[in-house]
Amino acid sequence: MHLLFAAGETIKAATALGFGLGMGLGSLGAGIGIGTVFASMIQSVARQPELRGELQGIMWLGFALTEAVVFYGLVGGFLGFVLVSNT
Repeated sequence: MHLLFAAGETIKAATALGFGLGMGLGSLGAGIGIGTVFASMIQSVARQPELRGELQGIMWLGFALTEAVVFYGLVGGFLGFVLVSNT
């Protein structure tokens, strides 16, 4: 009986660790992606300032799509956490 309790606690700890690692790596990737989007915007405007208006919409679209990856990771992490902790 004690071994089952220890195995259940190990599963919960591994689930929490996996959720934390998934969110951390997802956030790291999104941070790199957002930095790349804004760095590219700065370089583009520095080269051709007259295209700033046209590039700004594309920049915000890239930012939003990159940021959505974090939310997909959050939802996936919560889903995995709930499914494993309910078993």
